[in-house]
Amino acid sequence: MHPPRASGAQSIAAQLGPTNTGKTHRAVERMLQHESGMIGLPLRLLAREVYDRVTARVGEGAVALVTGEEKRLPPRPRYWVCTVEAMPIEREVDFIAIDEVQLCGHRERGHVFTDRLLHGRGRQETWFLGADTIRPILERLVPTTVIDRRPRLSRLLGAGALPLRGLPPRTAVVAFSAGAVYRLAERLRVRRGGAAVVLGALSPRARNAQVALYQAGEVDYLVATDAIGMGLNMDVDCVAFAELCKFDGRQTRELDEAELAQIAGRAGRHHNDGRFATLAPLPPLPAAVSHAIEDHRFPVQRRILWRSRDLDTSSVDALVASLRQRPFAACLELQDGAEDTRALLRLAQDREVMARTRDAESVGLLWEVCQIPDYRQLQLDDHFQLLRSVFLQLQGPRQGLAEDWIRCHVDPLDDAHGDIDTLLARMAFVRTWTYITHHTRWVNDARAWQERARAIEDRLSDALHDRLVARFVDPTSRRTRSRGPRDGSLGEQLRAVVPPAETRREDADASAEIPRWIEGLVAAAHERFRLDDVGRILDGDRVLARLAAGVDRLRPEITLLVDDLGAGQRLRLHRRLLAWTRDWVAQLLAPLRDERLAGLGAAGRGLAYQLEQGLGTVLVAHAREQVRELAPRDRSAFGRAGVRVGQQVVFSARLLQPSALRERSLLCQAEMGRRLEPPRSDAVSFLPSSEVSDATYAAMGFPVIGGRAIRADIVETVAKRVAAGARPAEIAQRLACYPDEVEPIRRALVPVRGRSRY
Repeated sequence: MHPPRASGAQSIAAQLGPTNTGKTHRAVERMLQHESGMIGLPLRLLAREVYDRVTARVGEGAVALVTGEEKRLPPRPRYWVCTVEAMPIEREVDFIAIDEVQLCGHRERGHVFTDRLLHGRGRQETWFLGADTIRPILERLVPTTVIDRRPRLSRLLGAGALPLRGLPPRTAVVAFSAGAVYRLAERLRVRRGGAAVVLGALSPRARNAQVALYQAGEVDYLVATDAIGMGLNMDVDCVAFAELCKFDGRQTRELDEAELAQIAGRAGRHHNDGRFATLAPLPPLPAAVSHAIEDHRFPVQRRILWRSRDLDTSSVDALVASLRQRPFAACLELQDGAEDTRALLRLAQDREVMARTRDAESVGLLWEVCQIPDYRQLQLDDHFQLLRSVFLQLQGPRQGLAEDWIRCHVDPLDDAHGDIDTLLARMAFVRTWTYITHHTRWVNDARAWQERARAIEDRLSDALHDRLVARFVDPTSRRTRSRGPRDGSLGEQLRAVVPPAETRREDADASAEIPRWIEGLVAAAHERFRLDDVGRILDGDRVLARLAAGVDRLRPEITLLVDDLGAGQRLRLHRRLLAWTRDWVAQLLAPLRDERLAGLGAAGRGLAYQLEQGLGTVLVAHAREQVRELAPRDRSAFGRAGVRVGQQVVFSARLLQPSALRERSLLCQAEMGRRLEPPRSDAVSFLPSSEVSDATYAAMGFPVIGGRAIRADIVETVAKRVAAGARPAEIAQRLACYPDEVEPIRRALVPVRGRSRY
C-alpha cells in the first residue's frame, strides 16, 4: 500500500478546464522559467510537437525527448519532454507537469497516469493539466493541490447534423476505425476534392506531412480518429462526428459526453469560435448532450485506475500477487487486465519460460519483456511468441538478442512498396523494434539498430504520405492558398453551399509537393549545418536561412531563404534551424556555463550573468560592485573555469580564440541587423567604426579604450605596462598601432589617484 509521495514545501497546482484553454502552452512556458523540468504528454505525436516548440526556444542540446519508440538524449538535458509512460520520474527536476490527467480513468493506460499523479513531483513545482472532471479525485488524493479552473478561450457551439456536401472548409471528420476513415476520405475526394488523413498509427513524420497538407490549405478537410482529441494543434473550425461508437480494446461502446467534448473541442483555436456536428445520416446529438458539450458540464470522475508500483519479483507468483494488490483508497480501482499483465499471465503458462525464471533478476527481466507494446495489434498468440523469443534469448547463453534474428525480422520491413494498410503494418512493427533496440542491454550495437529502424520508418512514412495523397486527394483540385484572414463568419460558412469540385480552382501546384530533403533536415544532426561569414545557415552549399535580430543578443531569430515550401514545411524547417541556433549559442557560451561555476555566490552569479550578456567580456567599470564583492572562492572558481578577473576587463580566455571571436561577431551582426566586418583572426586592436557602438565592440571581444578597439586580454597586458611606466613606442608595438595613437589609450588606463582598484 502506498499513498501519494509527500510534497514537502513544493507547490502543487492543477490547471483544469475544457479544450482550448491554453493549459499545455502555459505549462511549457512555466517549465521554461525553471532551471530544469519535465512534462508528460498523452501521445508521442503531441510529445514531438512540444519537443519541437521547446527546442526552438532553448536548443536541442538542452532538451530530451523520450517516448516508447524515440529517445533523443543530449549529454546534459535540462528539460524532458516525454509520453506519460516514458517519464523518468525518478530523475529530480525543478518542475513536473502531467497533461490530460483525467486519463487516470482510461481502461488500459489509467494506472500509469494515476502513478504519475501520486508520485510525479518537481522539486519546486508540480502541475496537473486536464478536464475538470478529475477535480474530486485530486481533492481526495492530493489535497494540497491548488486548483485553477480555466475557461475556454472561444465558444463551442452545436450545429446539428450536416450532410457531406454541407461541411464547411476547415472541417475535421472523425471516425474510430481505419476502414471508416478511408471510406470518408474517399467520399471527400470524389465530392470535395480530397482530405488529409490523421490516424494514431501514423509516425510523427507521416502525420506532420498530412497536417502540413491541410494547414497549408491544399485540402479543406481532415479525416481523423480520436487521435486529434489530445491537444494536437490544427486550424479546425468544425468537427463532424461520422461515428459515435468505438472499440476500446475490449468492446464496442458509445462515447460518453466528456469523450465527445474532448474531440469536439478541437474546433476553434484561440479566440475563434468552433462548431461540432454529426455527419448525416447520423441524427443530431441529443439536445442534453449538445448543451453539456457547449457548457462544458459533465459528470465528475469518481474512480480512477491504479496498480501497485511496489512489485515483488522474488517469483512469478509473487509478481502476479503484487500486481493484484488492493488499492489503498476507495476512489482507486485495481487495473487487473492491462496488456503487460495479460502477457505475464500468458508467459507464466510456458514451461520453458518458467524454467528460466528462478530468481528475482530473471523475473524482473520477464516483466520488462512483458512491457514491450503490441503496436501491431496482432492476435495475442503472435505477440506472445515474440515476447517469448525475446525473453528466452536474453536468458540464454548469449544473454542478448542474436543479430541474425533481429535482421531477419527487420530487413523485410525495409520495403516501401504496398498499399496503405501494408505500410501501416510495417510501420507498426518498426515501432516495436525501435522500442526493443532502445534497451541497450539487450542488443549489440544498439545505436546502429536504432538508426536503422528510424531510417526505415522515415522511408515508410514518405511512401505512406504519397499513398494517402494519391488515394485521397484529387490532383486537379489540390492547391496552395494563403491562410490569411477568412471572409465571413463561421456560421455563414456553415450555412453556405460549397460549389461542386469541378467549379473550383484546378491550378494544381507541383511546387506544393513536400520536398524530401526538408524532412531530412528536420531530423539532421547539429553538425550538418554551418554558418558562413555573413551569418547564413548552410546545409553543404545550400543556403537555408540567415541570422536576424531576436529578443536579445543571445537569442537571434532566423529568416528562411528557401522558396517553394508549404506553410507546414516552412514552420518545421524554421523550428529546426531556430533550435540549431540555440544549440550553437549554447556551445559558444559553454566556457561560461562550466560546472565549476555552479556554486557561485550572489556577486559571482551577477558577474556570470553580465559575462553571458557580453559574450565573454565585461568592463570592470560596468561591473564594479560585483567585482568588488567577489568572494575569494568565487574568484578561484572563475579562474579554474578560464575566466580572468583583471583590473580593466573580466573575460573568458577561451572566448577570445579566433573561432569564438568570429561567432561573437556573427551574433552582434544579427543583433544590429546589418553587415558587420569581423576583426581579422590575428588582430590585437583596430580603429572602430562610428556606426558601431562601444557595447557591440565589447561583445565582439574588443572593448573600446581611448578610441581604439583592443582585444580583451591585450587590454590587461597594456594596462600593466602603462602602470609600470612603459614608453609609448613599446605600447604601440603591443597594440600594432602608431606611437601617436597611444596617449589617449594611456590616459584611459591610468588609475585615478585615490580611487579603489575596484
